[in-house]
Amino acid sequence: MSLLDRHTDFLAALRAHGIAASTAEGIDAARALGVVDLLDREAVRVAYAATLIKRHNDVAVFNALFDLWFPPAIGDGRTTDTDGAAVDLEVEVTGAHGTSPELHAMRTELAQALFDGDNTALVQIARRALARYGSSPGAGANPGSWSPRAALEQLDPTTLLAGLIRTAEGQARPRNTTGAAARSRFTRRIGQFEQLVTAEAHRRIAEQKGEHYVADNLTAPTLDQVPFLGASQAELAAIRRAIRPLARQLATRIHRERRHGTRSGTLDFRRTLRSALATGGVPIAPRYRPRRPHKPELVVLCDVSSSVANFAHFALLLVHALHEVFSRTRVFAFVRDVHEVTEHLRRGRDAAESLAEVRRATLQFPGTGTDHGRVFAEFAADHAHVLTSRTVLLVLGDARNNNYDPALEVLAGLTDRCRRTLWLNPEPRANWGTGDSAALAYEEIVEMAECRNLAQLTDLVRNLDRR
Repeated sequence: MSLLDRHTDFLAALRAHGIAASTAEGIDAARALGVVDLLDREAVRVAYAATLIKRHNDVAVFNALFDLWFPPAIGDGRTTDTDGAAVDLEVEVTGAHGTSPELHAMRTELAQALFDGDNTALVQIARRALARYGSSPGAGANPGSWSPRAALEQLDPTTLLAGLIRTAEGQARPRNTTGAAARSRFTRRIGQFEQLVTAEAHRRIAEQKGEHYVADNLTAPTLDQVPFLGASQAELAAIRRAIRPLARQLATRIHRERRHGTRSGTLDFRRTLRSALATGGVPIAPRYRPRRPHKPELVVLCDVSSSVANFAHFALLLVHALHEVFSRTRVFAFVRDVHEVTEHLRRGRDAAESLAEVRRATLQFPGTGTDHGRVFAEFAADHAHVLTSRTVLLVLGDARNNNYDPALEVLAGLTDRCRRTLWLNPEPRANWGTGDSAALAYEEIVEMAECRNLAQLTDLVRNLDRR
């Protein structure tokens, strides 16, 4: 593969993983490569990052893909002068008792490298560990596989932490140095070593099966592309931390677009004729009447059942953070019955505390399931008065109705009362209408949009007041 082909292939992989790399930015990156040393891999990385990366959340995915398309080594990548080299024991080695002499020697080297912060040594140990403990031979045409998990289970680097801390405390100066800083430092280095082993495994797999296989199957997406319904606990925590600053940026953008984004709709004939006098009577610059900023009312109807709990949490969190964008916000949560939870999300409250109160207020009894038809009928009977011609009705849920009556005519009646009705569904569109899903039937009545991740949620909330 030529350098140009690798360049264009790399850009395509970035786009496929949610990194917005335009054609112009790709050209800028190619120009940047012309002024750096192509044999200096870090210079090439910086050239690409400077021209293509615009968000901090994209850095991790960029680095993972860069390591696939521009690997640091070929084959085993080991240097001959460090393989099995003896290390003077300066660091206390803890954990993994009863191991073989070879494994003990490698763990001793690892402890020393972690203590010294020697990145070069950590890279070499990661390669040797994967080759020795993370490879499995293939059979027939199968080239075998690489498992970073198997290598890390053998080395068990987390059990080295206690010895590293005790060694650091014994050498610490001044005397009042605590172990908290040492624990944080060594924990971070152990995490970096685990990432090195994983990256090495991905590199070796890419040599066998191609870069696209690793990119599509083993590379984690950017944070805003992580599906709500399949996110891990660590990913959920990261999304939760990203919601608040994202909401501030989104609110600022919405306010700016409302002030300057659209021209006033009605022509001011008198002012237009007056300004035309300066151009010989030709109305070159029409004048328009000032446009009053429009702040819609928002009514949220949110499914809080266990199947969509993560999605509901983040959707309500974003709505809570954007309350100033709307003139009035009313929030109703449901499983089989409707509960108004606006008070729990009132202004000035901590978002996490508010969401906890919502969950307590809408506890679901065992054995029950979502019944949208019953919910719509109850909402129409008790709360239809909150819907006006200025209201945007936002429905959050997966439209799985447990084979109950969907009450389509009731939902149609609620929709007719609103300025706009939008249903955000966290399931992939391919799953709509399967099993007990009534999504396709509801889509014929209301505007339904796929909302699987933070990027889609942000875009949809930003355009709530547009028709």
